[in-house]
Amino acid sequence: MKIKPGKLLLIGLIILLILAGGLGVLYSAELRTLASFSQLDDHPLYQMRYHGDYGFDQFLETGAENDGDIEDFVTGRLLKGLPVNLSITGAGCTAFITRNERGEVIYGRNFDFDYTPSLQLFTAPPGGFKSVSTVNLSYAGYHENHLPDGVGLNRFFTLASPFLAFDGMNEKGVAMALLAVPEADYIMDDAKVTLNTTTVIRLVLDQAANVTEAVELLGEYNIYFSGDIYCHYLIADAAGDSVIVEYWDGQIQTVTSPADYQIASNFVAYQGLNIGEGYDEFERYNFAEETLKINEGILTEGQAIELLAELGVYYENEDKLQWSVLYNLNTLEGKIFTSRNTDNIIDFALE
Repeated sequence: MKIKPGKLLLIGLIILLILAGGLGVLYSAELRTLASFSQLDDHPLYQMRYHGDYGFDQFLETGAENDGDIEDFVTGRLLKGLPVNLSITGAGCTAFITRNERGEVIYGRNFDFDYTPSLQLFTAPPGGFKSVSTVNLSYAGYHENHLPDGVGLNRFFTLASPFLAFDGMNEKGVAMALLAVPEADYIMDDAKVTLNTTTVIRLVLDQAANVTEAVELLGEYNIYFSGDIYCHYLIADAAGDSVIVEYWDGQIQTVTSPADYQIASNFVAYQGLNIGEGYDEFERYNFAEETLKINEGILTEGQAIELLAELGVYYENEDKLQWSVLYNLNTLEGKIFTSRNTDNIIDFALE
């Protein structure tokens, strides 16, 4: 039986619509997420709002012994089988927590590294806290000659971003950032699930309401450091409590500050060990401390932004500062800028 060309075309269109509808159902949350993608500046810095469940509770059931395990989970759960190569490391960074002139707790953080396109990500997981985080997109495979511009698969791998947070703040006013250190001493507990450098940040942002809860949560899991780059973490909350979390003497350790502010740089601070990388980590720390002392631990937003811009790393005549972010842990607002460009500061709020 012959089918007329007009009917053949109609059948083809119906098949295409069925396939498109099926893909729409399969990728409904992902498509909404990608539709929220926008570019904020020319660095470039992007912004995206994740819709739906990225499966972190499921991930916590087994965790990951290595980056390959995370890649497998992200590939199966978020990317529907499309493979992604995640390569996560630390960097030379500075972070501080203090108060502004209104008594509000502010958390400043620089991320210094080789060039990377960056993403500000908003998440609202079912049963978890809303948060905003900053993601290094180079660890999802993007670089200067391969950016998530346009449409289609070119942008698809940004869906791995919830697992790649380098710093962030949640709706309870808890903020956390990673900073590289040269050494760590940690013994795995076979009874605990293992997480990596960035998924411990996702754990805290999704589940911790204060610093105490954050430290307790971290203590429930092992950690492995992706790329064999050791890290420590500065965590703070809306009450003004803060702590540096390090892994030393076989277990998790905490470092508090006797001052009303706390600073973290790229050296092991536990028990005053001060084991550094051999670059300018102590100079950056001292500059931040001097600035805070001069101002009696009180910085206006303008002063905090100026301090972040001053603290950015130059190495071998190359500017390494990729992004700077200032979180207000009481108002849940913030400011972010890239490449030391204080003429283009982007305001944001966690709603």
